[in-house]
Parts: sequence; structure tokens; C-alpha cells
Amino acid sequence: MTARPPEPSRTPAAPAAAPPPAAPSLAEPSAVPGREDLESLLTIRHFENLLLRMFAEGRLNGTTHTCLGQEYVPVSLAPLLAGDHVLSNHRGHGHYLALFRDPAGLLAEIMGRAGAVCSGVGGSQHIRRDGYLSTGVQGQSLPLAVGIGLRCKRTGDGRIAAAFVGDGTWGEGAVYEALNMAALWQVPVLVVVEHNGIAQSTPTHAQMAGSIAGRAAAFGIDFVEITGHHIPGIRERLTPVVRRVREEHRPAVVQFTTHRLGPHSKGDDTRDPAEVERLRAGDWHRELTGRLGAPFRELDARIRAELEEVAREVEARPPATWTGSGPADPRTEDRWPN
Repeated sequence: MTARPPEPSRTPAAPAAAPPPAAPSLAEPSAVPGREDLESLLTIRHFENLLLRMFAEGRLNGTTHTCLGQEYVPVSLAPLLAGDHVLSNHRGHGHYLALFRDPAGLLAEIMGRAGAVCSGVGGSQHIRRDGYLSTGVQGQSLPLAVGIGLRCKRTGDGRIAAAFVGDGTWGEGAVYEALNMAALWQVPVLVVVEHNGIAQSTPTHAQMAGSIAGRAAAFGIDFVEITGHHIPGIRERLTPVVRRVREEHRPAVVQFTTHRLGPHSKGDDTRDPAEVERLRAGDWHRELTGRLGAPFRELDARIRAELEEVAREVEARPPATWTGSGPADPRTEDRWPN
């Protein structure tokens, strides 16, 4: 929306009621995320809700960990990490979807259907594709990120290693060994902490002494905290941080102080429902619905319907097959340093 110059002052003949304010345009960059970001946010939101419904209906097996409430974190970072190495964790659907926009491939992987990203052997947590790797092992990504970052530094390829972790992962000793090496060797590693205040069912204050900022400071590592969910502002703040990691090989820890709206996995939420509702009151989806009105609701409904159709199509596919031989899937033929 382009601002107009103020009109000359004049005294009206009679007061008139002000017209209702128009809903901001979906393309207004200074006010809301751009159209592409909105589509990415809503794709992740409705993909995660779809999984929970499918589990409740008995259409999925195993388990899953959704990122409901945290979708803006990977969406904010996706363009800043284009072409880099990204290491995810057990709550990684949003990380994958923000980078690849591939709900059908991910759902096929979770369901073990044809077209699955990793032939159906990885499931919800263990995904490998084009410089992206997720596993369910707490803290595993940081030592890997340091090794990958060291290789990137030595080859001078200009890439970085970004590792997503939660606040509960800071109870793992491997995290501190990795931070120590990253600082000593000055490798291009970005640690992204999705600090949602609860580790499965344990509040952070009951399982963490001190703070993540203090722990980063102990190793002399740069620390930045992000407390809001407005994507343009987040990108503006983190662009120079990522640039320093990339160009100066200065490791950094970025903490997103965020909220988990869904259960830990399928249905194990021990929190008071009133607390969850309080968190929902500040959710990005509720805010954008109020700010953008009908255009946002229409986009929201369209993406939800598209994902329902994706689910029906994927569910009708034959089971995935994997023999361990034959032509490689080009999606998994990334150039990991070796």
C-alpha cells in the first residue's frame, strides 16, 4: 500500500463518519509477510493439523511432532539459508516444508507411500534431501554442523551449517562440545533455538539453570534473541547475523522465544487448556486473520482444501518400495562435504 501525501487542511462543513479501514493488501511488505511467505506459513499450519486429524482417524501409524505455533521460524529463515546445509530435529516438518514446498513428498514419507522423499524408510523424523537432514536424536545436529561448517570453511564454498534445536536439547553434553569446537575453530555455524518454554512435559524453568544466552556467552559466541513473529522484521534483524556467520566464520546462536500450540507428539499435552488458549491468543494466524480479513481467510481456506486433496491422492498411492540399489533419487543426491 503506497502512502499518499497529506491533503491541505480545511474545515469541513459538517462532521462525517469515517469509512471503515480497508484490509491491508496481501502484497504490502511493510505490514505483513508477502504472498509467498503467507502460503508457506499456511501450508505448514494446515499440514500439521492434517497430520493430527489423520492420526485421530486411524489413518497414520507411529507418531509425529508438530510445530504448530512455530511456523514463522523456518519461514523467516528459509531465504537466508538458501543453498546452505540445514540440520533439523524431531519437530522438523516446518523446516522441510519452508525449504522445499513439498507436502506430498513429506506426507508420502510419513505414510510409506510411493513418491516418498526417502522411500518411506525415514518417516516423520528422519529425512535427507539436498543439503537437508533431520533426525530424532536430541543434540545430534550440532556436532554434525561443526564438521560440515569446518569443511565449508576449508573449501571456501561460502555455505554455512544451520542447526535447529529446542530448549530441551540444551541438556545434552554434545551441544557444549560442539559449541566449544565451533568457537575454537571459528566455523560458519548458526544454531537456531526454538525456545517454546517446555521440553516434552517439563517447563524450561524446571530443567534449565541459567539461560541459553549465558551459555553462548561462556563460549564467546554471538547471541541474538527474537521475541516477535513478524517475518519482515525478523529477516531484517537476522540478515547481518547470517552474513557474519557466512563471511567472517563467526558462529552464532539465535533464540526464537516462541510457543508450541500443539501437543508434544500426537496427543500428550499435560498443560492446562487455559494456558494453551492464552498462547493461541497471541498466535500469528489469529493476528493475520484479524488484520487481513477476507483475503487471508480465502487463502487459508484454499490451502487447507489443497492439502486435503493431497492427502487423498497420497493415501491412494501404492506402498513405497526400497531395495537399496538401483537409480538414486535425485532429491537425495546432495553434495554433502566428505
